[in-house]
Amino acid sequence: MLQVALAQLRVHARRFIAVGLAVMLGVAFVSAALTVGATTKATLGASIGASYAKADLVVSGPEGLGVPPAAVGTFEALPEVTAVYGLERAYAQLTTGSRTSSAALTSTAPGELDTAEVTQGSAPSGPNEVALDSASAARLEVAPGDTVAIDAGGPSTDPAGALTVTGLTAPSPDPNLADTVQVLAPASLVRAATGGDTIVRHIQLAVAPDADPAAVAAAASAALNDLPADQREGVIVRTAAEQTTADVASLSNGDDILTAILLAFAAVSVLVAGLVISNTFSVLVAQRTRELALLRTIGAERRQIRRSVLIEAGVVGLVASALGVLLAVGVLAVLVGLARRTDVGSVAVLAVPPSAVVAGLAVGVLMTLIAAVVPARAATRVAPLAALRPSGPADAKSRGGKVRLAAGLLAVVAGGGLLALGASSAGLVPAVAGGGLSFLGVVLLAPFFVPFSVAAVGRLARPLGVAGQLASLNAVRNPARTTASSSALIVGVTLVTMMIVGAQTARTSFDAELAENFAVDVEVSGLGASGAAGRTPGGTADAQTLLGVEGVKSAVELTPVVLTSDADGGRLVYAADPEELAAVLRSQDTVLTDGIVLAPQTLQQPEITLKGANGPTTLPVTATDSTFFVPLITEATAERLGGTPPDALDAFIGGTGESSGQAAANGTLADYLGTTFWLQLDDGLDGPAVSKVKSQLAAVTGVPEYQVSGSAIERVAYNEIIDLLLLIVTALLAVAVLIALIGVANTLSLSVLERRRENSLLRALGLTKAQLRGMLAVEAVLIAGVAALLGTVLGIGYGVLGAQSALRELATVQLSLPVGQIAAVLAVAVAAGLLASVLPARRAARLSPVAGLAAD
Repeated sequence: MLQVALAQLRVHARRFIAVGLAVMLGVAFVSAALTVGATTKATLGASIGASYAKADLVVSGPEGLGVPPAAVGTFEALPEVTAVYGLERAYAQLTTGSRTSSAALTSTAPGELDTAEVTQGSAPSGPNEVALDSASAARLEVAPGDTVAIDAGGPSTDPAGALTVTGLTAPSPDPNLADTVQVLAPASLVRAATGGDTIVRHIQLAVAPDADPAAVAAAASAALNDLPADQREGVIVRTAAEQTTADVASLSNGDDILTAILLAFAAVSVLVAGLVISNTFSVLVAQRTRELALLRTIGAERRQIRRSVLIEAGVVGLVASALGVLLAVGVLAVLVGLARRTDVGSVAVLAVPPSAVVAGLAVGVLMTLIAAVVPARAATRVAPLAALRPSGPADAKSRGGKVRLAAGLLAVVAGGGLLALGASSAGLVPAVAGGGLSFLGVVLLAPFFVPFSVAAVGRLARPLGVAGQLASLNAVRNPARTTASSSALIVGVTLVTMMIVGAQTARTSFDAELAENFAVDVEVSGLGASGAAGRTPGGTADAQTLLGVEGVKSAVELTPVVLTSDADGGRLVYAADPEELAAVLRSQDTVLTDGIVLAPQTLQQPEITLKGANGPTTLPVTATDSTFFVPLITEATAERLGGTPPDALDAFIGGTGESSGQAAANGTLADYLGTTFWLQLDDGLDGPAVSKVKSQLAAVTGVPEYQVSGSAIERVAYNEIIDLLLLIVTALLAVAVLIALIGVANTLSLSVLERRRENSLLRALGLTKAQLRGMLAVEAVLIAGVAALLGTVLGIGYGVLGAQSALRELATVQLSLPVGQIAAVLAVAVAAGLLASVLPARRAARLSPVAGLAAD
């Protein structure tokens, strides 16, 4: 039977193309998931390992605690050690002109262990010299010879004076330095940024060329015993490679979440591919009824027939799996190559683990064999001289039908209960389990409702004439085949629609939550701050300047004027003009009047005492609905209070670490803290427009962008994350939808082969080529359209309940259906089904009636 199976594959290779494509795409997804995980770890290892490129050994302490500075001298005394580098790092604010950015200061290393690549100028050598990474320097418009300032932001640290930039370095790929200005500086400057403390992150050792690193590591570990017990606890000596592995594990917490997520989506693709494969082999067995009957007549046994079908499946699965693995590796190789051309991915490394190859081949072959088991069993039931008979719909009265019906109903009821429990109690675990179980029940029950759904919708095609009437009948002629093709597409469309509905609901819920908690669109803080006590000096601007920014509709200035009493928490209280405030507040119910304190929602007390220069004053409190709000009084009320008394100002400034003698120099709270502006933006601004407004506000005021905040800014951040996740998930699920559409095209192709004589007879009776093509197009649209419609209904239900379970603890869930996007999914599915009919229709129309009637 091996020769018979191979002959079938050779003669009828075209019939197995769809199976091969489905297997190839499913396996490619599995192999790509495993390869992405390995590539991510390898790339992360390469980026982290770049810091240890010249070290033989690395000494590290407990996570976050570093290594005792005394250990540096201990290791320098070892005869086999040629160089020691105690890496010191501090984080601070770097100021260039009016721009302030977050910076990571790293101490310079001795030449033998120096991994910094100077691309322009020279490395810093003096106490007031630094080097910046070239990418940050270009963004900040800094060149060698310019000066910058470093501010550690701590009350006990004096801001560094002018520092000369001596050179530029290649950006380090170390992920710990991402999104910061990388500053190479002498150790003395790093210690100044840490308040004078010496904090050694780790120690790198270079050993003599003729020394054994393992022996030196043992000697270094023994040398640690010279340190006090509490200092050497948790300190470990590793090779550079071992330290890189430990750092990667620390960053990922030992978990490979990315691979797990990708494998979950790959499982969906494999499931859909299995449905396509099973359907294809079922059709192939039905088409070969006479051939199998002849084999049985001349003596072939049932097990031989079954083995023949499984051999065909195994060979197709093996070849397609190998192609799938190659496809995954090829695509990722291209992506890694493109990433290496960018600054961010310059150290990207392609890693193909053996598991990606073995698992890909195993999953592909096993998936194909399992999917072919039922068709293979059907092949053994073919009796000699049996005629081709299409299978009828699942019979709920038969034993198999009863078992399937009972299992499906049980899964739907149990899964629906778990899903409802998760939605009502914000339990994501029971919701996911319930969703999976209930959807399994839907797939089991599909033979009982899909054919009838297609038949019901098919009545709408009958007004199209003969082609429409024939298409509506042909679509349900073989209910089992129609169900299998539709089920594959239902899986994909359900998941896509679920994610779309969930994302839209999350977007609407977060928007409502932001509107409830934030009183205004944008807040710009710290304008005009003195920069005392280690604080970053604030920029300057007035309301007219801010109103000149395109997109800003109105503005109000908030000035810190007094403090509440110690019994009331010593809160800052701001003064504002009531009319200007009303113009920026989104809530029309919030009104500031003279003689009250307008307070955040969290300040639940009837009155509050303010420490004014004219004496303490108790005012009633009116709470707003907003959480992110500051206590406000009118400018007239502030004038009556007389400002902050000197002793209260002195105590406030002294509490921040500045000496009380500086209080008089600062004068007022506004001089010390600066003022704040609340802004209302024009209605209808989209994400890019809001981001542009934020950048322009930072530019005209001279404050860092992190000091420009508010509900509009937060909304853009949330929406960007949601849109990105939706794009990624939809792209991943698109593989499953593509496989399902291949199944629809395959069903039509095999149907054309199966109905050659019937189609030829229709042509002989007067059916035109156009009508024949139209009949197959309507048939494809019926199958794809009904599957998409059912998947959309299911997806909406799962999306609504899933959003309830995932978001209930984060925000008040406000359901929202993106009608346009759902309609687009339906349209794409129908259009894809129509496209899937093109090749089968052309093949059917090109066959002459005479040739078709003469065929067996």
